[in-house]
Amino acid sequence: MKVFHVVGARPNFMKVAPVLSALKRRSGVAQALIHTGQHYDVNMSDVFFEQLGIPEPDFNLAVGSGSHAQQTADIMTRLEPVVQESKPDVVLVYGDVNSTVATALVCAKLGVRFGHVEAGLRSFDRTMPEETNRLVTDQLADFLFTPSEDGDENLRREGIPAEKIFRVGNVMIDSLTRLLPAARKIKNGRVSESYALVTLHRPSNVDDSATLKAILDSLTEVNHALKVVFPAHPRTRQRLADFKLNSDQLLLLNPLPYIDFLALQMHATVVITDSGGIQEETTYLGVPCLTVRDNTERPITISMGTNVLVGRDRNRLKAELSNVLQGRSKRGSIPPLWDGRAGERIADVIGAALSKSHGFHAA
Repeated sequence: MKVFHVVGARPNFMKVAPVLSALKRRSGVAQALIHTGQHYDVNMSDVFFEQLGIPEPDFNLAVGSGSHAQQTADIMTRLEPVVQESKPDVVLVYGDVNSTVATALVCAKLGVRFGHVEAGLRSFDRTMPEETNRLVTDQLADFLFTPSEDGDENLRREGIPAEKIFRVGNVMIDSLTRLLPAARKIKNGRVSESYALVTLHRPSNVDDSATLKAILDSLTEVNHALKVVFPAHPRTRQRLADFKLNSDQLLLLNPLPYIDFLALQMHATVVITDSGGIQEETTYLGVPCLTVRDNTERPITISMGTNVLVGRDRNRLKAELSNVLQGRSKRGSIPPLWDGRAGERIADVIGAALSKSHGFHAA
């Protein structure tokens, strides 16, 4: 029995690692890892693979950058012959990147069954490319592995049969819990004073100079003792350089390996982000999170966790920062099944399905 995993960007790596590990312990299951190369920072990819214990990919499609259409088409064109020749019994896709939806389309057209890990998440914002990827992938998937109850509800509302939906918990938390001991060894996240950890990558935040400047101004205005720690990609670093910000208040870093970034999250006074995964990680860690977006596909981080949506309202951001500094931040809890065993549950479902006499056969 052959299971393929398709990944393409760093958030996928944290999700695939626990599933690879869980299936490796099952007899009669052969696995292959396909890296589409959608995220083309080779050095950072290698570090993530090493820290997460992910084996070298069996296939690297090396698609690189491009427009959404070009990248999706390149992945489909390069993936199709691999799937046709290798004939996997089931393919697993992760998250909501272009690699996810491209693989979904290839598998659906070839008649190869596939599962979507992190299914059912919805922002209800069709301007986000990720929302389109989520919607299309979930309509085509044979297995839909959800991290929380809201994912189940979204899928049922969209007409997905109940027998295809499996609530397994959050696989990202599997990786987080496994690597927490290593992160704890990094004292204070290597920053000796109180700090706000900032991550921004969405074009609406980093490509708009006024928005980016307003976010940073709010941070430095609220409390001059709160250093801003900002791991940023080169393009974002250039935009920040244009502002001539005070280096005493802003610590710019290169993108970090997972364990190093996890250590920074653990010790942060507050995390300010537009990342979906970080909303989940801060909820598990109990660290206040202010999300610079108007919506989130992870509402459980708000209803149960430490996350607050501040949109792009500078006054709201300042007010919520003030709440954190005065000890009035949200006191969240960890959602059900975010216990480090989601990968095992996925392996249970896949193993049971593949063992059935009428189960999956290579297309």
